[in-house]
Amino acid sequence: MNAVKDSTQPEAGRLLRITELVGRLSAAGAKPCHIRSILRAWSNAAPLEALTRQTRGALPRQVCALLPSLTAQLDQLATLQSEYPAADGSARLLVRLADGQLVESVLLPRAGLCVSTQLGCAVGCLFCMTGKSGLLRQLGSAEIVAQVALARRFRPVRRVVFMGMGEPAHNLDNVLEAIDLLGNEGGFGHKQLVFSTVGDPRVFERLPQQRVKPALAISLHTTRHELRRRLLPRAPDIAPADLVALAEQYARAVGHPIQFQWTLLAGINDTTEEMEAVIHLLRGKYAMLNVIPYNSGEGDGWQRPDGERLVQLVRQLKAGGVLTRVRNSAGQEVDGGCGQLRARAEAASRTQRLTVGSGRSTVTLV
Repeated sequence: MNAVKDSTQPEAGRLLRITELVGRLSAAGAKPCHIRSILRAWSNAAPLEALTRQTRGALPRQVCALLPSLTAQLDQLATLQSEYPAADGSARLLVRLADGQLVESVLLPRAGLCVSTQLGCAVGCLFCMTGKSGLLRQLGSAEIVAQVALARRFRPVRRVVFMGMGEPAHNLDNVLEAIDLLGNEGGFGHKQLVFSTVGDPRVFERLPQQRVKPALAISLHTTRHELRRRLLPRAPDIAPADLVALAEQYARAVGHPIQFQWTLLAGINDTTEEMEAVIHLLRGKYAMLNVIPYNSGEGDGWQRPDGERLVQLVRQLKAGGVLTRVRNSAGQEVDGGCGQLRARAEAASRTQRLTVGSGRSTVTLV
């Protein structure tokens, strides 16, 4: 079979968006049913070449000729650089993109996966390592799905959380395109796809219009408007009560309870008074509160509450009628909170470049 010249191949062999993939396949003569089969195989980590045997000639010849080069490009979208397993069954993955940049994915217990949607983040949450780097670039929808395909090579994935690195609402078109593929061809139910956001109003406008309506997680962190503005300096300026009302409306419309995320910061948002305010705000809502003890980083100035305090506040919340779960951030054992692995890898790379550049024969890693 002769190779087919692919005039639609992206620059430098990079394929960033699913629409580009679909366009290349269509240009090679693939029909919608062929494209769906290829997307299904890719997102489920099945070899594309096997389709030529399974379909017994149903794929057009030019499409078959395209599959080997397409497979090579898709495989380069997300490759594993390093893995950091934890005792609870989770594992943080440091993932290299086709342009050499690094993002993080997290294999969660019970067949979950947290994927990155941006390289860096523009929200600038004070307690988040990712926010300290700012936004470097968006991830294309194909790069987002590629993280799912990569994870499925290691273990089953039945739930995907779009939580970090990045703010999904700031890359909305790419994230929604990835969600649509995963919900239609990737084998995920709507509520098995979780869109996490600080509360951008566009989320509440766009999500109800989608074919695949994901579950929603809101990074709340406090009931106090002014404190939330300080902790999340570039999040939309929406009062927590108004944000809860918008989330409740979406939850009732789609039939998925809202997950409110609450990173516990000792002495900041773990007081008895704050917990009473949470009870007042969330009691009776179609929602669950996920309390996440902070994953401390060296010299960052934030601390997690001790175990006794954690037990007290969870007991207080449950007694007040708020459905509450404790969710430890994956990566506690390796100091691998969101953005910490990438930050360490980047620091090591800078040290290596400086040492090599100085002419010394050894390379020092931090």
